[in-house]
Amino acid sequence: MNVLISPNAFKGTMSAHDAGVIIQAYIQRKYPQVNTDLLPIADGGDGTCELLTEILGFEKKRTCTLDPFGRPVSCVYGWDHRSKKAYIDVSAASGIALLGNETLNPYVASSFGTGLLVRKAIDLGAEEIVLGLGGSATVDLGIGILAALGIEFLDESGRGLTQFSPNYLSKIRHIQKSPSIPKVKFSFLCDVKNTFFGNRGAIPVFGPQKGIQSSEFENYESVCKKVVQQLFDKQKKTFVDVQGFGAAGGISLGLSAFFETDIEFGSQYFFEKVKLESKVKWADLIITGEGRYDNQSADGKACFELMKMARNLSKKIILVTSGKEEGVEQFDQVLTLPDLDFSDPNYKIKSRENLQALLAKEFSLD
Repeated sequence: MNVLISPNAFKGTMSAHDAGVIIQAYIQRKYPQVNTDLLPIADGGDGTCELLTEILGFEKKRTCTLDPFGRPVSCVYGWDHRSKKAYIDVSAASGIALLGNETLNPYVASSFGTGLLVRKAIDLGAEEIVLGLGGSATVDLGIGILAALGIEFLDESGRGLTQFSPNYLSKIRHIQKSPSIPKVKFSFLCDVKNTFFGNRGAIPVFGPQKGIQSSEFENYESVCKKVVQQLFDKQKKTFVDVQGFGAAGGISLGLSAFFETDIEFGSQYFFEKVKLESKVKWADLIITGEGRYDNQSADGKACFELMKMARNLSKKIILVTSGKEEGVEQFDQVLTLPDLDFSDPNYKIKSRENLQALLAKEFSLD
């Protein structure tokens, strides 16, 4: 029997790789005659580019940059010298996880640190930047990245605005484009299909996760509309809101005004890169999982897309998740993890123990 172990990340508790190692170790111990293969998956969420770098054997570049509030942070990005592509997670420098339990402040948080990573990759020779958009702390339309790449944003007096200063977006009145702006292509990996504006846009759907209160939605969106108009007027382009612009606080939107861009839906891009379909064809059983499978999972998330692939190839698939929400009935079996107490300082250790206990109690190949 061939078993493919392909979990997504268990957000905030276990990486996809760590969860997969636990599952694989259990099966190898209990069913030594079974063939197993571990291939963690991602969909544009936190750590997608890091995982691609690991699986595909790209060079890891460690460097220092700035976090969402402008403090030094060390992070890694992937470099493929053959294709001249750099693989960068927005979450590495501009991620919400970097802020811990601090008060979120979207009026200060900037993607500038990610822009510094992009600049370093370009200096290395990158002709294309693959940006994983999941897990950002910002709603800045990618203005921080643009600033790091040589585009200057000025206030009403013509003075340059300082990154990480409060209410940065609302102070933008003029835009100056440096002649030294690099020629580079961006490919954005999204794990959501939302546009930036509208009832299902970035601000009402994802804004609360980043500190925007519901009473502030209308004003924040109004500020963003003015900035978007300035960006596209500067380039003499017509703005059209498209699916994916709502990811990562509009980073792909802002950069599309100045650079050649592609929006890729992350799970499809990832699956093709790691040749997942050939692994699914090999397997008799697939085991996947994520922290919480819910109604958003059917909107292109990795576990849902893997389930569809398994169904198309007539393969059995098991889901490991917490909670049994709508949609889980499409899997052949669901193994349900207990809820975690996130106030417990050892909750990450507990999450691993819970997975091991769940497998021992409910998983069987007999």
